[in-house]
Amino acid sequence: MTTPYALCPMPSFQHFTLIFVGRSGSGKGTQAELIIKELARQGCPEDKILYVETGKRFRQFLAGDNMAADQARTVMENGELQPAFLSITMWANVFVEELRPEHEHVLLDGSPRRLDEAKVLDQALTFFERKKPIVINVQVSETWARERLTARHRTDDARPGDIDKRFAWFARDVVPVIEWYRINPDYTFLEVNGEQTVEQVQSEIFAKLGLK
Repeated sequence: MTTPYALCPMPSFQHFTLIFVGRSGSGKGTQAELIIKELARQGCPEDKILYVETGKRFRQFLAGDNMAADQARTVMENGELQPAFLSITMWANVFVEELRPEHEHVLLDGSPRRLDEAKVLDQALTFFERKKPIVINVQVSETWARERLTARHRTDDARPGDIDKRFAWFARDVVPVIEWYRINPDYTFLEVNGEQTVEQVQSEIFAKLGLK
């Protein structure tokens, strides 16, 4: 059966533009990487996939020696959400410097986290002619996410109250983004149950994308 979204070996006018959203600890990054592996398995060369992993790029930025990095480290140490302009800078620089016409697929993980950021991203996707983006909301409960975050023993989850602050800004800032995407006719919105095994979540996402 022909799917509405292209894989690299297949000629099409439309390619994957995937935006992963969900709580911290929901496994968004894992699922993005599994999609990339599946696209490669089906014959898509690595240089035709642009993976914008905002969290990884932000951690690299925090290691810098400048005022912006110093300020951002303070925000992180306080358990707060980084300002939208800084998050936009992370992925906007990638788009400007790395996005090319030959990129069949673009995946974003970790952005947007504020409504104003989502609207700027919308402008960017329109500018770069990324047609009909797909939003994948990996839905998990607060209890589930807390267990995952605690188990992974990362530094930014270690101090008492850090996870609570993450959940607070998720409810305040990220949930409105998710709801904006849910009703936006310019996007295909897919919601998946993240409270399954990695393989089960993968199977649900692949089925909804037509990857199997």
